[in-house]
Amino acid sequence: METEANNLDQQSHVILGLSGSLRKQSSNTRLLSTIGAMLPAGTEFRIYQGLGSLPHFSPDLNDDESQAHETVREWREELRAANAIVICTPEYARGVPGSLKNALDWVVSTGEFMNLPTAVISASPHPDGGATALQSLIVTLKMMSATIPDEASLAVPFIGRMSGPDGGVTDSNVLSSMRSLVQALTQAIPNNGMDGPATV
Repeated sequence: METEANNLDQQSHVILGLSGSLRKQSSNTRLLSTIGAMLPAGTEFRIYQGLGSLPHFSPDLNDDESQAHETVREWREELRAANAIVICTPEYARGVPGSLKNALDWVVSTGEFMNLPTAVISASPHPDGGATALQSLIVTLKMMSATIPDEASLAVPFIGRMSGPDGGVTDSNVLSSMRSLVQALTQAIPNNGMDGPATV
């Protein structure tokens, strides 16, 4: 029985979702929910809820982790507990939202993203799908030594047209690309022991 329990522990993974939007009805947060439904059985998927509560980054507040704000400590702990992360962001003024960049700034020096398998998605009503924000985000994450596998980045254009009345993605091409992203991400987790993505 102990061996079986150990095997279950080895195969169980936590994947964190991070939406760069603070909107209650955000398309990006809904995309994360779709991603969660595609993950292999046995995967725990958590969407981080504290983005809007993080204080503005200040190097003066970052020097001593024991003195860090509670929400900053919780954010770092969420990342440390994750085997991988999916970030989904809108594009604001041709860049990533300030709240998302702020969250990343808080973990540059502490290294939570180092070698962390990371998938990135941008979604926009515009034809390029927020590609400028996506590329900016990738540059930042690579500087932080995140592992972004091939096929683990995706720009979703015309997001309103790609979604149904409930906000869920209905476009078959986008869903196919999302499944490829999930597969690339899960395969990047060391010793993942996972099946392929679920059908959605």
